[in-house]
Amino acid sequence: MSERANVTIADLAAMKQAGRKIAMLTAYDYPTGRLVDEAGVDVVLVGDSLGMVVLGYDSTTPVTMDEMLHHAKATRRGVQRALLVGDMPFMSFRVSVSDTVRNAARFVQEARCDAVKVEWKVGIEDVVKAIVDAGIPVMGHVGLTPQTAQAEGGFKVRGKDAESAERIVAQAVSLQEVGCFAVVLECIPSVLAAEITQRLRVPTIGIGAGASCDGQVLVLHDVLGLFEKFTPKFVKRYAQLAPTIRQAAAAYIDDVRAGRFPEAAHGFTMDPEQWAQARRDMGIDR
Repeated sequence: MSERANVTIADLAAMKQAGRKIAMLTAYDYPTGRLVDEAGVDVVLVGDSLGMVVLGYDSTTPVTMDEMLHHAKATRRGVQRALLVGDMPFMSFRVSVSDTVRNAARFVQEARCDAVKVEWKVGIEDVVKAIVDAGIPVMGHVGLTPQTAQAEGGFKVRGKDAESAERIVAQAVSLQEVGCFAVVLECIPSVLAAEITQRLRVPTIGIGAGASCDGQVLVLHDVLGLFEKFTPKFVKRYAQLAPTIRQAAAAYIDDVRAGRFPEAAHGFTMDPEQWAQARRDMGIDR
C-alpha cells in the first residue's frame, strides 16, 4: 500500500495477516479529519462520541442521525486517504431492518462514508446481514457499548467473569460470520481481547482492550487533551491543548482590551488621494 493510496477494507485484512498494527482515530469535522488523515491514520471514525466531546451532551444517546451526517460530511471533505467509518447513533439501528438499512445508506450516499459501525445488541446479526447485503461494509462493536452502557451497569469493564467473557467471544464471532469486516473491542480484559483477536479472521480494533488487538482507536479529543470532564484509564494523552487554547484566548482578550491588537501590520492601507476624494464626495471635506 503506497503512502498516499486510499486505505481499503482489503488493506486492513492484509495488515492483520502481516501483523501490522492498524491505527484508528475519531474526527468530527474538516480540520481534524484533514489533520489526522495527513498524519497517516488508517481509519477515521466519525464517532457518536461527538455528542460528548463536541456537542456537550452528557452521553452519546442524544445524538441524532442528522447530527452524525452533518459531521460526517464535514469530515469527509478533510479525509482523502484513510477509510472513513460513520458511527450509527442510538436508535438508528434499533428500528426496523428496512429503516436501519436506509440509515446506513445515508452515511454512504449523503456523507460518502466508506463503512458504518454498529454496537452489539440482541438480534444484531440480522441487522448487520441486511446492511452488508445492501453493499455497505459494517464494523462491529462488542464489550462496553456506550449507547446502552447505563442500562447495562454503567461505564465499566465488561467480560471480567467467565460467563460474560464467553458471551463476548460468541458475539464477536457472530459479527464476523454475518459479514463484519472488523470488530471493535472496548473495555474488556487484555487476555479476552487476545483470545478474540486470535479466533477472528477479521481485524480487531481495541479501545481499553490491551496490546494484542490488531489495531487501536482513541477519541481524538482525549488524545489532544481537549476534553477535560474525565479521562478514561485507557487513554494516553499526546498533547494538552485545552490549556494552550485557553491561554491563547485570554492573551487575545487582554490585547484587545489594552489596545495592543490590532496593530498597523494587521490593517490595510488606501491610496491617500482616493481617500481624499472619498471624503470630498461624502461631504466631509468642503
